[in-house]
Amino acid sequence: MAAADFLVEIGVEELPPQSLPALERHFRNAFLEGLDSAGLPCEALQTYASPRRLALLARSMAARQRTQVIERRGPPLAAARDANGAWTRAATAFAKSCGSAPETLHALRTPKGEWLAFRERRRGRSAASLLPGIVADALRRLPIGRAMRWGAGDEEFVRPVHWVVMLRGRTVVPATILGQRSGRISRGHRFMGEKRLRLDSAGDYAEALRERGRVIANFRDRRETIMNLARKQAAGLGGELVSSPELEDEIAGLVEWPVALAGAFEKRFLRLPEAVIVATLQEHLRFFPVRGPCGKLLAGFVLISNLESNRAGSVSEGAERVVRARLNDADFFYRRDGGETLADRLPALKAVRYQERLGSLGERTDRLAALAEEMAAATGADPAAARRAALLCKADLLTGMVGEFPSLQGVIGEHYARRDGEAEALCVAIGEHYDPRQAGEAIPASPAGRAVALADRLDSLAGLFAAGRRPKGASDPFGLRRAALSMLRICIEGSVELDLANALGRALRLQPVENQNKQDAAQGAYAFIMERLKAWYLDGLHPGCGDFNVTPELFAAVRARNPVSPLDFHRRLKALHGFLARAAANDLAAANKRIGNILRSADASTGEVQEGFLIEAQEQALHTAFLRLLPQYRQRLEAQDYAGALSLLASLARPLSDFFDHVLVMSEDDKLRRNRLALLDGIREAMLAVADLSLLPGRT
Repeated sequence: MAAADFLVEIGVEELPPQSLPALERHFRNAFLEGLDSAGLPCEALQTYASPRRLALLARSMAARQRTQVIERRGPPLAAARDANGAWTRAATAFAKSCGSAPETLHALRTPKGEWLAFRERRRGRSAASLLPGIVADALRRLPIGRAMRWGAGDEEFVRPVHWVVMLRGRTVVPATILGQRSGRISRGHRFMGEKRLRLDSAGDYAEALRERGRVIANFRDRRETIMNLARKQAAGLGGELVSSPELEDEIAGLVEWPVALAGAFEKRFLRLPEAVIVATLQEHLRFFPVRGPCGKLLAGFVLISNLESNRAGSVSEGAERVVRARLNDADFFYRRDGGETLADRLPALKAVRYQERLGSLGERTDRLAALAEEMAAATGADPAAARRAALLCKADLLTGMVGEFPSLQGVIGEHYARRDGEAEALCVAIGEHYDPRQAGEAIPASPAGRAVALADRLDSLAGLFAAGRRPKGASDPFGLRRAALSMLRICIEGSVELDLANALGRALRLQPVENQNKQDAAQGAYAFIMERLKAWYLDGLHPGCGDFNVTPELFAAVRARNPVSPLDFHRRLKALHGFLARAAANDLAAANKRIGNILRSADASTGEVQEGFLIEAQEQALHTAFLRLLPQYRQRLEAQDYAGALSLLASLARPLSDFFDHVLVMSEDDKLRRNRLALLDGIREAMLAVADLSLLPGRT
């Protein structure tokens, strides 16, 4: 049987649009793993995802598994028969375990002896018999937060399943998947396509859906089509789209046949903060705002419809009515919020609970103010500005605008602070203190913004760990993993020198939690943050990741020295990575490990080196070389020039090699032995100052 294309399509009710890319990706990966495990190769795998379907098309998939030769070795041939020539118990037991009779076994002769053996050629199973199980397993492994049930069955999926297509070439692969019998009938667009779309061949899938079903099944093609159509409409309005990858993905997850239309709203709404208009259009309505050549928003927008209509003007008018109503609401909140300043709202924060054991939002802002004032020294901010920004940074949570647009926390605070006449540095700090809000976003740019952002993360981590709310497993309801990573990024990318352990200790002392061992909480929070730091480096998300790669061993070597600040940690990693590329690195690391082994096995304590007991030329040369570099080495450590410090240490590689080749460290003379151990102990201490080189791989 020849290779053929294989298609599976799972037809469902509308899938959650934000989850569609992840569902498509995981379905592909799980299916490929299933094919690999089953030994069913294919030339290429194409995935499809739209609001009503998930599909896979495997090109030129093998018809069946390859034939396998199974061979097992049993007992020695001499032990297979007894003195009378009868089969022994060992032989019959082995034959039974192979599902065979002793007479069918054969002799296996090797240079090491002769053995009773079993050999069988097993023809591979057909693809048609294996694929239903592979598909079902891939669907079970999809990341579905909350599955749904439908009908009278027990099947569960992200949405109810209404049809399943499973074709190999032109032939239906019989199966029951999520309660539906497989067939060749798909469904087109809900309103414009064929309601029962017959697929004659697996390879015709995408073309048939587009031509007869009015569905662009490929997610990336559909997304590209949406953006091309939307850009043309924006150009017609005289501007460019205001978009984001998240918005584009979500819209692509909402439509199967995109049609772009333009709309407009009254210019009076442009007096609202730009972020409010963007949030109204993007978050509430999934429309694209349009920015004019001057850089300001235009009084227009672009929407993507899932339907070609003869009355496109009516569709646009309907969208304009919805936009007008939303912007009217925003304008009402904006004007009403103007009756109070942010400072006026501070007393009301005392009545809002932050967390059951951590007091009110008012109490939290008092803690933030104290921490931000201390962080100002590390970030270079004005302490008074950082303190006041921290006091006001949560006041916008009580505004009507943030109640309507929660994603604008901080953004609205910055705007209102500016309207209240606060200093510009303070306004910017309020707007930045939530940054970075998501992975990949920029850290706060201003010194005061960094101070308040660090205070915010420190208080969250310290307080919630003290309250016993540390993340468990995949659960992280308070976003502590994100908070830890944001704090680390601010320190490293913003060149903020912060003693993290001391800062956590200070934050914990401010917490109102009683009857809690705060030292344990501090250690737990610190270890948690270090795990985030490790994951960040190993995932290649750190600054300069294109220039240096961090391995678990490299991270462990620096972690062993427990640098007090994340920025210092980063500098050591970068310097160590560069040092390892040098020829002397391997020799120095090997010497470091050898010194460590010697010192651990020594039964005597070391003291100061006595030059009078250095009797061998090689130990004298080593001691002289070490003393010569030591002052400059300490200066470079003090300046955190770790690359320069390691370069100095590299000069010890040859004297150390000569020392170990010619000097017996564990001399029978007690004074000589102690003196040599003292020399090695001093060198070992210096070598550990940057990182523990003995933890690096491949060093002997």
